[in-house]
Amino acid sequence: MAVRKKRIYKVIFHNQGKLYELHATEVGQGGMFGFIEVGGFVFGEKSGLLIDPSEERLKAEFEHVKTTFIPLHAVVRIDEVDKEGVNKISSLADDAKVAYLPSPIYTPGGRSKD
Repeated sequence: MAVRKKRIYKVIFHNQGKLYELHATEVGQGGMFGFIEVGGFVFGEKSGLLIDPSEERLKAEFEHVKTTFIPLHAVVRIDEVDKEGVNKISSLADDAKVAYLPSPIYTPGGRSKD
């Protein structure tokens, strides 16, 4: 019988004007409408002298978090990857002329009455 290795997902999303890139083992449609449920965060164990301050900041931010719910409109991309990569927080381009505004997922409405 073949042993199935654990799936790892790379989740990229916007949060407070920054671009977050996290690796997790659990990603799915949450019980709350309009949110993606992410859990089982994977952080690289660094045995060397080099420490990435961005990853350390993420590790501290999600230290006691079992599951987080990310708004669907904030998600940029979710990939299933072969192995974990570097978790990081990036700044969005300062000179960008595009502003990302929250948009509703569901807009109520019915059939128009003619």
